[in-house]
Amino acid sequence: MREEFPPRLNGKFYLTEGGTETEVLYKWGYELPEFAMFPLLDDAKASKCIGSIFRRYFDVAEAYDTGLLVMSHDYRASPDWASKLGYSLEDLAGFQHRTIAFLSDMRAEYEGRVSDVYVAGCIGPRGDAYGTGGDISEAEAEDYHSVQLSTLKQTDADMAIATTFNNIPEAVGVVRAAQSIGVPLGVSLTVTPEARLRSGPTLKEAVETIDERTDGAAVWMGTNCAHPVEFEPALAEAGSWVQRLRYIRPNASKMDKIALCKLGHLEDGDPVELGCQLGGLARRFPNADILGGCCGTDERHMGEIAKNMNEMLG
Repeated sequence: MREEFPPRLNGKFYLTEGGTETEVLYKWGYELPEFAMFPLLDDAKASKCIGSIFRRYFDVAEAYDTGLLVMSHDYRASPDWASKLGYSLEDLAGFQHRTIAFLSDMRAEYEGRVSDVYVAGCIGPRGDAYGTGGDISEAEAEDYHSVQLSTLKQTDADMAIATTFNNIPEAVGVVRAAQSIGVPLGVSLTVTPEARLRSGPTLKEAVETIDERTDGAAVWMGTNCAHPVEFEPALAEAGSWVQRLRYIRPNASKMDKIALCKLGHLEDGDPVELGCQLGGLARRFPNADILGGCCGTDERHMGEIAKNMNEMLG
């Protein structure tokens, strides 16, 4: 039997963080060169802001008695992006340790108030998340992502999440790297308005192929950075593959994500509607027990999701 992580909770679900980067960028006005948030650790005022954002997620989890799976702000903490930002590999490793410690310390702060808290490192794609991922082979992806995963192994991170991946070879490579290094890894794919990965395959094809090429080594699969109106059509394809989808983090807005990036301001959609949509999805797909938000979402959306999930779990 495939091992799942984090362990499923009896009568509870895991809440995640919301769209931290978009909130930092558009609501609080901090620049994110190359969409990298980890350099803000060197800015005391920005770090305090980020801490406030994450504390609001912890507060929602406490108010609704949920588990919590929070992902650190190391989305761009991989060699190519570090080079563009002017950091050495040694600098990069230091930032990774600090991003995980940031959340580990917060977990300790909320001990006795929020239970079942897990901290995950964030593995972003080597290329543009809104592109096709480029011409990357499975072996190249395994080698590339091993750098970030090897450092994560040395931290207090409980697992890693490969997020906004958009092609099969890179996903296969990162799963193999995590398996070799010994880090539990979840894979979150992003889809287009046509309910496909931008590189072409359907969500079903991607999940099945990744599992086939890795002997199902990922602890779970999921989807993020797409509104329910984008990814729900992908779930219409029947099959056991749907049972692998444990993690769902939609954008707040129904607007196409590339168009969202060009707006220059935050689109936060309708938190109440999004909470109802996530509750409805969880009723149809009960294996999905790690839920939160992506671009444009904040603690309001997390509260609505938690409210709807708790009503469903009864």
